[in-house]
Amino acid sequence: MCCRIDNAFEPTRPPQTTSIPLSSSIASAAAPDLSDDALWVVCLCAEWCGACREYRPLFEQVAQAHPQYRFAWVDIEDHADLADDFEVETFPTILVAGAGGTRFLGPLLPHAATLTRMLGALQPAHVSAPEVAALLAALAREPDVFAVA
Repeated sequence: MCCRIDNAFEPTRPPQTTSIPLSSSIASAAAPDLSDDALWVVCLCAEWCGACREYRPLFEQVAQAHPQYRFAWVDIEDHADLADDFEVETFPTILVAGAGGTRFLGPLLPHAATLTRMLGALQPAHVSAPEVAALLAALAREPDVFAVA
């Protein structure tokens, strides 16, 4: 994997179900016209993580090769209001979810081929946690803030 956050002494917080309006200067590209039930493929990352910075162009390549999905890049520090409840400890952490539920949430080796294989073998959806629903709502409200090329 990449970077690991050591937060063993941080107390556990209960999940929050509200989200705060977003603002960001993250560079974005126009998203393809997708239906509301299209799955989101979200990379939860941090700008200070070198492997995340190196992974971003690979993540963008996978996004271009899979137009049936919506891809988003969420910096867990810039968008702590949305990302804190995920308690990300390893980067990159990938979320694949949509209106039908969560299909994947966890760390993934930062390789384009690994992400591509995972997308080709997604597990059946299970009910999304409140923090997933809040993040997806924010992504749907302002997709350009989190869009990848």
